[in-house]
Formats: sequence, C-alpha cells, structure tokens
Amino acid sequence: MRKFFPFILLVLAFLFGYEIQSSAQQETFKDEDRGATDFVFGNNELSEHIVAKRIQDLSGIFHNHRIEPRDPNIGQEVIVTVTVGDEVDPENAWCYYTTDGTNPKGLNGIAENGIAVPLKQTSVVWEDLIWGYITEFKAVIPAQTHSCVVRYIIEVGNQFAKGTEGSYGSSKTHPYFAYAVDDWSIPDWAYDAVMYYVLPDRFNPGKGKSWVQTSNLEEPMGGTLNGIREKLDHLENIGVNVLWLMPFTSGPTYHKYGADDFYAIDPDFGSEQDLKDLINDAHSRGMKVLVDFVANHCSDHHPYFLEAMADSTSKYRDWFDIHEDGTYESFFGGGELPHLVNENPEVRKYIFELGEHLITNLGLDGFDLDYAIGPSHEFWTEFGYAMRSLGKEIVIFTEGVTTPESLLSYAGRVDGCQDFAFCQAVRKAFAYGKMNVEEFERFLKGSESYFPNGFLTPIMIDNHNMDRFLFVSNEEVNRLKLASAVMYSMSRPFSIWAGTELGMSQDVSCAKSTLSASRHATDWENINEEVLDYFIKLAKIRSEHKAMARGTRIPILADAGTGILAYEKRFEEDTIVVVINNGTQSHKIELQQAFGMQDLLNDISVNSEEGTGVFEIQGKTAVYLAN
Repeated sequence: MRKFFPFILLVLAFLFGYEIQSSAQQETFKDEDRGATDFVFGNNELSEHIVAKRIQDLSGIFHNHRIEPRDPNIGQEVIVTVTVGDEVDPENAWCYYTTDGTNPKGLNGIAENGIAVPLKQTSVVWEDLIWGYITEFKAVIPAQTHSCVVRYIIEVGNQFAKGTEGSYGSSKTHPYFAYAVDDWSIPDWAYDAVMYYVLPDRFNPGKGKSWVQTSNLEEPMGGTLNGIREKLDHLENIGVNVLWLMPFTSGPTYHKYGADDFYAIDPDFGSEQDLKDLINDAHSRGMKVLVDFVANHCSDHHPYFLEAMADSTSKYRDWFDIHEDGTYESFFGGGELPHLVNENPEVRKYIFELGEHLITNLGLDGFDLDYAIGPSHEFWTEFGYAMRSLGKEIVIFTEGVTTPESLLSYAGRVDGCQDFAFCQAVRKAFAYGKMNVEEFERFLKGSESYFPNGFLTPIMIDNHNMDRFLFVSNEEVNRLKLASAVMYSMSRPFSIWAGTELGMSQDVSCAKSTLSASRHATDWENINEEVLDYFIKLAKIRSEHKAMARGTRIPILADAGTGILAYEKRFEEDTIVVVINNGTQSHKIELQQAFGMQDLLNDISVNSEEGTGVFEIQGKTAVYLAN
C-alpha cells in the first residue's frame, strides 16, 4: 500500500488546492527564444521526489547524522538521535562506538569492539506520510578527554542504520557514522571571505599567448595559471581576498573535474612552479587560495582505473565500484567519471595524502569539496579531522546541491556548506521577479536563524553549473546590480563567478545545451564598465565598513506592493542602512534609521527632517546609507 502514498498525497494536494509545482517549473522565461528554466535543485524540488524520499527515511532507521552538540568540543557529551518507523521493530536499540580509529562492532547490546550505550525511547508520534507510528530514541556518548574521531553504529531491532544515508557516490553501503572531537575554530579570515571562482581554461591565456579557440565550448580554450596571476590586480579592485580555483590537476577535459593524475598539474595550464608562483603572489597580497577538491571520482583515463577494468585481480579493482558484468558506478551514470570507493582504506589513504600534499607542499589554504554528497559523512569527518591536524589555518566547505536540512548534517564535520537555497532565492527575487521582497525577507530571516553560529554558509548569485545571472535576468544590468548589492551586504562569505563582475552573459541556456553554455572565454576586450564600476564601489564600501561583513542584519521594511526592502547592518559603532527598490517605480522613502546619513553607492541626496531621513529611490536601484 505504501508505494501508492506519494500518488495519493499528490491527488489530495490537487483536490485541496495546494501549490505543489516546483519552483523550477514555475520559473519559465517569458522569452520563448531562451526557453530556459532555472534549475538549482533539479528533482530534489519536485513534490513527488520529496514525498517518496521522506517516506523511505521515516519507514526505517533514520539517524540523519543528528548529534547534539553538532560540533562537540573536548569535555562535551554527545546526544545521538534516531527515529524508527513501522518497518523496524522498535526494540533492542543500541549504539556502539570507538575512539581509537577502529570500527565499532556489536549485537544485542554486547560490544565486540568498542563500547555499547543504550538508545532510550523518548517519544512516539503518528506520521501520516507512512500511516504509522514513529519512535524516537536517544543515546548519550560520554565526553572525550582528548581530540579524536568518534566512530559509531546504530542497532535497532537487530538491524543497523546505514552510515551512507544522504550520500550518493557509491552503491556500496556501510553502517559507520562519525564525528570529530576537538577544539578547532574556523580561521577568522573565512568570515570575511570574498571569493573569486575561476575556471582556469576560460579565464586568461596570459602575456604573449592567445586563446587557442573560443567557439567550441566543449574544448580547451587556452587559459593558464600565469594568466590568472596577471589578473590579481583586477581581483583586488573588486574586493577579492580569496582566490578559488577549479581543479588544475591533469585530466582529459577542459574543466579537469576528472583527474588522470591527481598529483600532476595539467600542462595545458602550466607547471607546478607556475601554480606555486600564483599561490605565493596571492599570499603576498593577503589573499588565500582554495581549490575544488574532487574525492568522489576520477577520469576513466586514470591508469588505476584502466588497470582495474583490464584485470579483475588488480589491486586497484576494489578502488572502483565495478560490478560482476563489467559495468561500473560513475558520476551521474555517464561513464567518464568512475566513482572511487572511499570506504576502501587504500583509497582513503591516497585521498588524505593528496589533501596533505596540496596544503603542506603547495601552500593551499583549503578546499571546496566537490560533489560532497557523494562520499559519506563518515569519510568527510575523517578527512576534515586529518586536514585540521596539519596545524594550518585552513577552511573546508562543501559543494552539494542539496537542502538546508541536509547541509546542517555536515556541521562539525566540515567548516561549512555552500548555500544554494540562497542562490535560488536571490535569483527568483531579482532576476525572475518570482519572489516578492516580503517573501525574500522571510527567507533571509529563516536562513539566518536556521544555521548555527560557527558554521559557514557561503552564498553566490551564479556559478559555473547554472545560467549566468545576467542571462537569466534578460540582460537587465540593474537586476544584476541589485542582486550583487544584496550579496555584498550579507555577513557571510560569498563567491563571484569569474566574469559576472564584467557583465558576462551567454548565448543559450544550459537547459537547452550543456553546462558549458555558461562557460565562455572571458572577454577582456569587451568589459561592461557600468557593471565593473559598480562591483568596485561595492567592494570599497564593504572594505571600509565592518558592518557589511560582520554586522547583525536588522529588518526595517519589506513591502511587496512597492518592492522596497530595507534593513540595517550594525557592528559595534558602524551602521549601514541598505535600501533596495526591486520595483520599477520611484518612491519617496522616510526612515528614522536614515537620519543624518548619506548614500555611498549613488550619491542620492538624503534630507534630514525632524529626526527622519528622506530620499527618493528610483526603480531597480540599491542604496547604502551611512553617517
């Protein structure tokens, strides 16, 4: 009967008039020539997908990596929470854990390796989605007296929870969960991070070189590491303090997300010395350097994979998820990027040593974990702990297009996760006009309250895996400027997809082509000076006012009728008032908070009358007000 529940719920939603259409379905362009839909979360947004997954989760043993506190320190006990649906007998519930790096093992409350602690029933609730009862259990793992990784397994009714829940990289499963216990603090520089996201092949060929070609978006174009280095002045002008590189390792594709040698710098980009020179030059300017770290897969040209496919007795056979019929698991089933089996100790050792090499020998300052939802949380816990143990002020955050609920499950295991929900909301509000400012304000409040302090959630308005912002806003520069003004005013790290600040767009939607459609060669000869000048202004204001990067956001006004959004940013004695007019008409604004202030962005005249700041704001305009 349960297999029909998603269908029944959808019918009920239709009968009772619920809006179940995904936002991706709603955001269709009016311009039929573009004909694109702005997908950010893909099928994860579809109601039938959400319902089906929730039923699956709630029916069995569901942990969802829930621990409290989420990022335990030395001396703090940890509460583990589990729910059990009606497919599992809610009896004989235990948690087994170790702290010495070995795998816990036990059954029926008897630990064969490690220590057993009971899972105690705390509540029983009825759940309509599964049309049955859900039982909640909690276990307490004692406080640890030293830094370590706590590995644990969960048993209920002689069944074990899947440690790979929430992970999609391999068909293999295991029962292991983990969290790190330490006194790690995220480096201070990360909270102020303005990151510049660069695809080396598409950025700049460098002095004395020309583009190899620029017409075929699926082939290399000739960007180099030296070409990036030559543009560091440009990055400084727009306030960048973190250079974020896409992979530079050797591989057969232009984007290098599939390595055929993880330790080699692709000769298309230059040499290892070129990379070191780029990193050293960036460091000399006070910039940090990150790279996309790919641990989920490699290229199908990698020699280890070729040997594994050719010889079933090869020691590398177990490095990959190869089936008996010779087929294998790969990234989105395409075949070109075979999955690495990160549960294999030899694979794990290889990946950890690679991370150490990049930090210790090359001088990188951290990683964005590409397709983080591939490997398990337990893998990333071990990886993060190993990298932190190197003693460097590094930052590790994840790239995974998934829900805020899922992002929260990584807290404590890594330093943060990219917030694609913010990206989607800012595009809906300012590119498409599908979210009014009242709805956007409610979204901001929710986002600010949802994630815990000390967990980074970097934001963006576009990136290399979606249509450029200017394209989806029908080339309306003022829409791009509004979204950028909002982004620069947030007290969160954020990233600029290289070229967005230059007014770059594209010819066709990714939805009608491939993701390469948004990855044109940077046209340094045809810069939109209006857009670039605006980014330079935003950067100057953010650098001069600590309230922008560190301040508390205090809502003032959100009016769907006029399109006016206003909020204060406060940090110690510094105050900025941000006013956004997302409508098309000009409006007279009267705010007590604006009394005695001046506009820093557009030099709009602000009159102070009887304790109130009064000014006129044009449609599709942002102002930053300060004393």
